[in-house]
Amino acid sequence: MTRQATRGERYGAVQRCDSPADGGGPDGGGPAAAVRTRAWRAGVVVEEDFPLAELHRYREQEDVVVWVDLCAPRSDEVRLVAKELQLDAHAVEDALAAGERPKFDRYPSHLFLNTYAVRIDVASGELTSHEISAFIAGRTLVTVRPDDGFDLAAVTRRWDGETLAAHGVGHLVHGLVDEVVDGYLAAAQTLDDASEDLEDMLFDEQTPEQAVHRRSFELRKSLVLLRRRVVPMRDALTRLMRPDVGLVTDGLVASYQDVYDHILRVMEWADSLRDLITSVLDTNLTIQSNRLNLVMKKLTGWAAVIAVPTLVTGFFGQNVPFPGNGEHWGFEIDLGLLVISMTALFVIFRRRGWL
Repeated sequence: MTRQATRGERYGAVQRCDSPADGGGPDGGGPAAAVRTRAWRAGVVVEEDFPLAELHRYREQEDVVVWVDLCAPRSDEVRLVAKELQLDAHAVEDALAAGERPKFDRYPSHLFLNTYAVRIDVASGELTSHEISAFIAGRTLVTVRPDDGFDLAAVTRRWDGETLAAHGVGHLVHGLVDEVVDGYLAAAQTLDDASEDLEDMLFDEQTPEQAVHRRSFELRKSLVLLRRRVVPMRDALTRLMRPDVGLVTDGLVASYQDVYDHILRVMEWADSLRDLITSVLDTNLTIQSNRLNLVMKKLTGWAAVIAVPTLVTGFFGQNVPFPGNGEHWGFEIDLGLLVISMTALFVIFRRRGWL
């Protein structure tokens, strides 16, 4: 059985991540290390970007909350953190393996959360996702990412302040999941706007039918991916919020409940958009069928208009004598019948909307 490639193997050729939180190195202009660290005391940052080797020193201080971010980490960095936090081998394997489903697991020494942040291209409607794993061990939060596709700057801005001092690492986890879920809401809003544009395309005679079909399937594909990320996240957040987990303090219950409500909203939104796009496809097929019926009706009407003159000319072109045969007034009668019959049929069909 083929072993699933770890993130380190899959992203081994990728350069070390820049610091997404600060936009670069200490001067804001150069690349930062793939490992970012930060320590808070009473909600105030007391140390930042300290070496991983000093992680144990901050963890020993009971009034300090620590965050470590590993972006495309090396194996030695993972081993060091795993040893310090006594991480379960299965959880470490899940954090390093690409493509794990969103979930929340409990281990004797720590908690493990796996989720996905999403980003959508407004023009194409294509949805991309970026995996994020988090270990929660006491007052320490460790995030593991295969790349810097998820913007941590918005997350770190949520963390600083008095709320952190009061609720500790639970506040850090809330800031992370809240930013992720806000990305789901933004993606759903973008897909909603794209669906409205699709409805306008449906009744625009200048838009090719192939373009409507292509856009519909692009949006359906993005909705399927979005729902695939959101639905397991609902279950993971439900387990994370359980009182026996001990992560969500009383002051954070309302904040986590708000995130949970947003997840439910995205799920319902995605379902309604999926139904809407399906109805757009069905309506497009109905419009095509109606257009085909209209074309066939017009062709049939013109065929009838042409058939009657053909009958008249065929009758007067027979090779037997008839009144007016060979006479000038006979030709005038023939021509008059042609004009009268064609005009009568055209008027009748026009009134009935056949032409």
